[in-house]
Amino acid sequence: MADGELPDNPARPVAVDVAGWPPSLADFAEPARSAVPPEVWDFINGGSGTETTLTANRTALDRVAVLPRVLTGVDRPRTEASLLDRPQAMPVAVAPMAYQRLVHPDGEPALAAAAGAAGVPYVASTLSSTPIEEVAAAGDQVWFQLYWLRDRGMVADLLDRAQAAGCSALMVTVDVPVLGRRLRDVRNGFALPPHVTTANLPGGRDDLAHQGTPGVSAVPSGAVFAPALGWADLEWLRGRTPLPLLVKGVLDPRDAVRAAEIGVDAVVVSNHGGRQLDGAPATATVLPEVVAAVGNGCEVLLDSGVRGGVDVLRALALGAAGVLVGRPMLWALAAGGRAGAEAALALLAAELRDALALTGCADPAEARHLRTMTGS
Repeated sequence: MADGELPDNPARPVAVDVAGWPPSLADFAEPARSAVPPEVWDFINGGSGTETTLTANRTALDRVAVLPRVLTGVDRPRTEASLLDRPQAMPVAVAPMAYQRLVHPDGEPALAAAAGAAGVPYVASTLSSTPIEEVAAAGDQVWFQLYWLRDRGMVADLLDRAQAAGCSALMVTVDVPVLGRRLRDVRNGFALPPHVTTANLPGGRDDLAHQGTPGVSAVPSGAVFAPALGWADLEWLRGRTPLPLLVKGVLDPRDAVRAAEIGVDAVVVSNHGGRQLDGAPATATVLPEVVAAVGNGCEVLLDSGVRGGVDVLRALALGAAGVLVGRPMLWALAAGGRAGAEAALALLAAELRDALALTGCADPAEARHLRTMTGS
C-alpha cells in the first residue's frame, strides 16, 4: 500500500457506549487496582530491577512534542490504517500478555472478542491461560505470539495449532534469553493460583509456576524457554510458516536490519514493557533510528508505554506503522471484562481521532509526516 493510501475495506468497529466508564484509557488503572489482589497488581504492572526502564518508557513518550499543521481543511479524521497489508480500524494491536485469567475469569477470550469488535488485532500469548483454539474462536484477527521453547517439537506443534486455529500472523518474542528479575514478584513470593495454568503447553510443564516460595518469584518459571535463540532459528521459523512474521523485542537498529533481510514482515521495537533488561533504552528513544535503518524493508511497530491516543500519534510521527497496547488493556479487562475492554478501545479510538484533528491530519498515514521535537 502506498504511503498515504487508505485501506479499501477498513475494519468496522462496533459502536460502544462509553458512558459510565473512565474518561481515558489510562484512567482504567485505579478501578483495575481495586479489582485484583495486590500481588496480582504488582505482577501485571511491575518491571524488572529498580524499574528504571519501566519509568523511562513513559518519560520518553512524554518528551515527544508533535508539531501540529494548521489550515489543512480536515473535517472528520479517519483512524483507519493498514498493518501487515490488512485494513485495521486504527493502527493498534492488543499486545501479547500472559495469564489473563489472573485479572478476570473470562480472560483471553474476552479481550480477544473486544479487540475483534474494535476492528484491531489481538495477539495471543504462548503463556495464555486459555488454549489458542478457544482464543482464536473468540476473536477476529488473532495473531499468535511465540516464546522459543527448548523443545523444537513443541515449537512446531504450537505453530501448527496456531495456523489450524486460524491465526493470521505470528509474532516471535526474542528478548527473553533469561527472565528479567522482577523484584515486586520476588518480594511477594508470587505464584500462579491453581485455576490459572499455561494452557498452551502440555500438562505438568508449568508446575513450578504454582509453587510459591517466600523471596522467590515462581512466574514464569522459565524452565521451558530456550536461552540460546539465534538467527538460524529465526530463518527456520521464516521457512516454516507462510504467515506474516513479526519479531518483537528489537532495540538495536542492526538487529532490525538483519531481521528484515531474513524476510520478516515487521519488527516490534520493544523492551518488554520494562520487564527484561532494566537499563535498556525507552522504545520511543530508539524508534526513529530503527525506522531509518530498515527503510522499506519491513514495517516497524512500537511497544511499551503506550497509554492513549496521543501516544499512538507520537509513535506515528516518529515513523512507526502502529503500536501495541498492553497494560491498559489488562486494566480494562480487570475493571469490566469484555465490556470494559471494548470501552477502553473505543476511548483509545476517540483519543486518536481527536489527536489527528488537532494536528490537521486526515488519517494516520498523514500523521507519519508530522515533525516532532524532543525536550523537557
